[in-house]
Amino acid sequence: MTEIKDQLIARLRDKSATIAILGLGYVGLPLAVVFGEAGYKVIGIDPIAEKVEAINRGESYVLDISSAQVAALVKAGKLSATTDFAACLKADAVSICVPTPLRKTGDPDLSFIVSATEGLAPYVHSGMVVVLESSTYPGTTREMVLPRLTSESGLRVGEEVFIAFSPERVDPGRTDWTTKNTPKVIGGITAACSEVSAAWYEQALDTVVPVSSTEAAEMAKLLENTFRMVNITMVNELAIMCDRLGVDVWEVIDAAATKPFGFMKFTPGPGIGGHCIPIDPLYLSWKLKSLNYTARFIELASEINSNMPRFAVGKVQDALNDHGKALKGSRVLVLGVAYKPDIDDMRESPALDVIHLMQQKGGDVRYHDPYVASFRHDSWGLESVTDLMAEVRAADVVVIVTNHKAYDFAAIVNEAALVVDMRNATGKLGKNNPKVVKL
Repeated sequence: MTEIKDQLIARLRDKSATIAILGLGYVGLPLAVVFGEAGYKVIGIDPIAEKVEAINRGESYVLDISSAQVAALVKAGKLSATTDFAACLKADAVSICVPTPLRKTGDPDLSFIVSATEGLAPYVHSGMVVVLESSTYPGTTREMVLPRLTSESGLRVGEEVFIAFSPERVDPGRTDWTTKNTPKVIGGITAACSEVSAAWYEQALDTVVPVSSTEAAEMAKLLENTFRMVNITMVNELAIMCDRLGVDVWEVIDAAATKPFGFMKFTPGPGIGGHCIPIDPLYLSWKLKSLNYTARFIELASEINSNMPRFAVGKVQDALNDHGKALKGSRVLVLGVAYKPDIDDMRESPALDVIHLMQQKGGDVRYHDPYVASFRHDSWGLESVTDLMAEVRAADVVVIVTNHKAYDFAAIVNEAALVVDMRNATGKLGKNNPKVVKL
């Protein structure tokens, strides 16, 4: 059966192989573009018809990918999209890039992986490699993806079909580290699976890092994001402690960051957001519970971070109170609802909790975000105000939740009656300024 493996590797290396990408979101579309620009013919598959139609028109809906890139690949016949899984029948290599959110109960929601693998299963054939990129707990690829893709077909893994896991490492909005130049970890079900997968990804990405198994690759992803979650939690709790002590947490962090060794700078905020950091560690915690083990650091970090929006709203209440006003009935302008600066991504954004909590307490809350014109969350939503500075002047308090570079914070501080800065966006402007209260 080495002949099947060798022939597949040859097709991958000479770019005659056809690639299918399941899921055309923040991870899948950039990956499809990278493979297309490397010379492969790429078919994107997504259940959302609007995304498929946009791709086929040559339009991008992902901030990190320009419409010019998509249009050039579509015109060259290197990229197309469809909602039909039957297109996988033509594919030699398939990458699964679907969401893995948490349920309301905090349990992993693997329904998108299940749906993708069940859609792919009827079209799996000899001489195909399948790589799961969706963040998940150790064991998912072996326990869930492998059986679904081989039980119906009867294909032997590592001999006729090759299955691996390679965690996505997308950081939306970055231009220094992209899909192409960020090192790519890959672990296969078997050594042959790793070999085939690495041979594929090496043709388009700068650096591939093989590991011994799918479980090792899955765990590496969770370590990366648990590391960030725990350290962000630590500085979030530091902000609470400094508030009690009457010490400027931002000054403390900047001072500590001058140490040239043994310290890595993290900064606090009203919570944590994004598609990985608030979610991935809880996948690991959930998995460990099934082994009768409590991941105490993760559980504690989640508890502290979950309470940060409430702490942030408390700062707003205190700031208004010091100016003789209550949050109830006050006009509040929130600046920024994306989970981090200079992007349009609202996944798990703490701004949602901050806004909702202030609304529950009777605040007249509006928001402005240059990247998010409107949003809906559960049963409620808002539209971004259009005249920023007019709203700044009209507000009883301006609350900086996301420090977009597009904001002129000097002008905002000058025009606002009161500013609560949750990101140290005002910097020196806000230090010792009676109008500015920092987290």
